[in-house]
Amino acid sequence: MRGTFCIVLHSHLPWLAHHGTWPVGEEWLYQAWAHSYLPVVDLLQRFADEGRRDMLTLGVTPVLAAQLDDPYCLRAFHDWLGNWHLRSQFAGTRWRDPVLRDLAAAEFQTSARALETFETQWRHGFSPVLRPLADSGVIELLGGPATHPFQPLLEPQVRDFALRTGLDDTQSRIGHRPAGIWAPECGYAPGMEVGYAAAGVQRFLVDGPSLHGNTAAARTVGDSDVVCFGRDLEVTYRVWSPKAGYPGHADYRDFHTYDHPSGLKPSRVTGKQVPPEEKQPYEPARAALAVQQHAQDFVDTVVRRLDGLPPDSLVVAAYDTELFGHWWHEGPAWLETVLRSLPEAGVRVTTLQGAIEAGHVGSRVDLPASSWGSGKDWRNWDGEQVADLVAMGSSLQHDLLSVVDSFPRGYRSSAADQLVREALLALSSDWAFMVTKDSAADYARRRAKVHAERFGELSELLRLGHLDRATARAGQLRAEDYLFGHLDARGLPSTC
Repeated sequence: MRGTFCIVLHSHLPWLAHHGTWPVGEEWLYQAWAHSYLPVVDLLQRFADEGRRDMLTLGVTPVLAAQLDDPYCLRAFHDWLGNWHLRSQFAGTRWRDPVLRDLAAAEFQTSARALETFETQWRHGFSPVLRPLADSGVIELLGGPATHPFQPLLEPQVRDFALRTGLDDTQSRIGHRPAGIWAPECGYAPGMEVGYAAAGVQRFLVDGPSLHGNTAAARTVGDSDVVCFGRDLEVTYRVWSPKAGYPGHADYRDFHTYDHPSGLKPSRVTGKQVPPEEKQPYEPARAALAVQQHAQDFVDTVVRRLDGLPPDSLVVAAYDTELFGHWWHEGPAWLETVLRSLPEAGVRVTTLQGAIEAGHVGSRVDLPASSWGSGKDWRNWDGEQVADLVAMGSSLQHDLLSVVDSFPRGYRSSAADQLVREALLALSSDWAFMVTKDSAADYARRRAKVHAERFGELSELLRLGHLDRATARAGQLRAEDYLFGHLDARGLPSTC
């Protein structure tokens, strides 16, 4: 074997249920569900049926899993799939171009298959679908902190509680506690490995520059036995980079150009500077050829990278799962082709756990403060643009610890539980990232503000001893923000 390759997929969306629909909100969830989660799971199920094991490492954040199991989201997604099916039928009657009519027919068939898959396999949620994949060994499952907070900015007690809540949630859904996590935003602060070890986390992801590009083996962190894997940017960026990558090829389906009457995407990229009205119709045959070319190019890239490293080295490429299908329509087909082609090129394909078992663990390392974001530091989450959100988060955490410390620990309170739930939602890393990147920034600021205000309401009522009023208000808030039903505020460590 030339060496070992691991692909890690990170599945995450913030809590979107009951918080708007379009252009940002539940529509975001249902598009990613239909176009990424369904086809990626279908691919994994086919690998499992073939008896394949250790094909990839799949991270699923607890907040996403909560939505994919939520009865409200399941009903709404079923409606969305039915609407997609009807929209494709409408497009077939409206479009006159033969290429577009063929596209509408293909969309009609794809939406019909998605409906059938959902109704026969997913109607009880994601967990019954995911668990057999983890049990069969076709994937290694990664967990994470509850609402995907940027951990370096959390108070140690809040950080520990968020992580344990997330790991508990995954265990309740899948039947076992994940040994690895995708640290949110690959965020790391020196010493965090101590908390990981205490929570039972054995491995996590960092970005390549955290290891100064020396990503050819996993490394134990500090004085712990916790192992970190570095994302190989030379290989990862071949697919998706800030400036270039396969999804921008002229023949791939254009993500940004809509036919608004039908809501479908009938165009190919055509060219980066081509305005939407001048883009050419999408042609699946041309896209399929590009998939084969880019899959071969990626395999060649991995082989060259391994050949340039010491014998039997490791390459880890990591991406958001939503890239495959949602952002990049052809992504699932590319992924399947790559995973089938790499072994033929003499590359061992496995999971992070499989890489450890194969001996890809090097010497210890002291990691710097880092992330996968701009500059590989924390600027996306604590920069000047989001200074107000950082201050809000810091104040909220101190208030949270103060309120919980003053609350009787002898019995469980639904008001205290909801207080913690709203705090964790306010601390989601997504809000700062969306503001910094100016991606639906208004929505992100509104979401952070809503959850902080709800936290403030409950906090004030509990401080004043108005338990009945706090309990009643918590009941109202649970109608919108009720995830992690097992969450118990008494588990938040005391500051004493």
